[in-house]
Amino acid sequence: MPFKKIFYAGLITAAFGASSAMAEDIEIAVAGPMTGQLANIGDQFKQGAQAAADAINEKGGIMGRKIKLVMEDDVCDPKQAVSIANRIVAAGIKFVDGHACSGSSIPASSVYAEAGVLMMTPASSNPELTDAAAKNGWPTIMRLYTRDDAQGEFVGPWIAEKYKGKNVVVLHDKGAYGKGLADAVKGKMNEAGLKEILYDGINAGEKDYSALITKLKDLKADFVYFGGYHQEAGLILRQAADQNFKFQLMMGDSIASPDFWAVSGPAAEGVIFTFPANPQVRPEAKAAVEKIKAGGFVPDGFTLFSYAVIETFAQGIERAGGDDPAKVAEILKDGTPVNTVIGPVVFDEKGDIKDAKYDINIWHDGAYAPIKE
Repeated sequence: MPFKKIFYAGLITAAFGASSAMAEDIEIAVAGPMTGQLANIGDQFKQGAQAAADAINEKGGIMGRKIKLVMEDDVCDPKQAVSIANRIVAAGIKFVDGHACSGSSIPASSVYAEAGVLMMTPASSNPELTDAAAKNGWPTIMRLYTRDDAQGEFVGPWIAEKYKGKNVVVLHDKGAYGKGLADAVKGKMNEAGLKEILYDGINAGEKDYSALITKLKDLKADFVYFGGYHQEAGLILRQAADQNFKFQLMMGDSIASPDFWAVSGPAAEGVIFTFPANPQVRPEAKAAVEKIKAGGFVPDGFTLFSYAVIETFAQGIERAGGDDPAKVAEILKDGTPVNTVIGPVVFDEKGDIKDAKYDINIWHDGAYAPIKE
C-alpha cells in the first residue's frame, strides 16, 4: 500500500511537472543601448517591446504561454554586445529583439547563429548583417527594418536632383552604421550624376568640431549628408551656428528622437532625414500608439519597430506550433505576411523585409514631420 501511494504521488507530480513545463513563459531578450549616449534608442526598444508583450499577454499569450522580457544593455558597444549575447545564450533564451547599432548587431549575430537563437533587429540597417548570415548559412538572423542600400536607392537620386550644381559634402562617423549609410547614399548619388566636393570621416565622441566647420566654410558647403548619430550631429550644428555658418544637413534615421533637438537646439531647424514611412499614422498602430502615449511615452523612432518584432515572434511561434527558433525563422520566410503595427510585413530569403517605404522628414520647432512635396 505505501508503494502505491508513492507511485500515484509520482504520477501526479510528473503530470503537474509536464503541465508546468508546457505553460512556462516564453522569454525574449530585448538588447540595445539602455544606457549611454544612445539610451533614447534603448528606451524606444523597451517601451515598444513591453507594450507588445502586455497586449499579447492580456489576450492569453502565445499558445497559452506568457511573454517574459529580459532587458540587456549593450551600450551600442561591440564587445559588450558579444558579452550579453553569450549571456543570453547561456540563459537559454531563444529569441532576441535587438540589437540597435549595426556595430553591435553584426558581431553579436555570430554568437546567436552558432547557438540557433533567433535574433531580429528592429533598427540595424547595415546590409552586412543579413548578407553575412545568408553567406554563412545562418537562418536565424533577421531584420525587421530597412537596409542602407535600400535607403541609398531612395535618397541618393533625390539629393542628386535637388542639389544639382551645389557644393555637396558627405561625412560619416567611421562606424558600421554611419559609414555604411553614408557610402550607400554617396554611391547612388554619384550614379545619379552628382559628385561630392568632400568625403570624410569624423571622430565620434569629440566635443570640438571647429576644424571641420572651418573646412566646410572654406569649401562653401551648401549641403552635408552625415552618416552618424544625434550627439555628434547636434554639436556640429551648434558650433556651426556659433560661427554664423548655415548649411543644409541631411541624415538617416538616427535623429528620429527629441534627443536630437535637445542637443542641437534651434540650430536643428530645417534639418532633414529619412525614416521608414511613419507607422504611427497606420490604422494598425492606433491602439498601440494610444496606449503607449497614455503611459507618458511618445512612440517615436524605433518604438513601433520593436513592438512589431515581438508581434512577429508571437505569430511565428503560433504558426510553427512551437518555439524552435529555426522552425520559426523558416516559417516567417515562407512569403506569408505577418500582421504588425507597422503594417503587413513579408520577409525575403535573407530575413530582410520586402518593399520598404520611406519618408523624408524635416525638423521644425522641436518636432519633425514628413515633407510634403
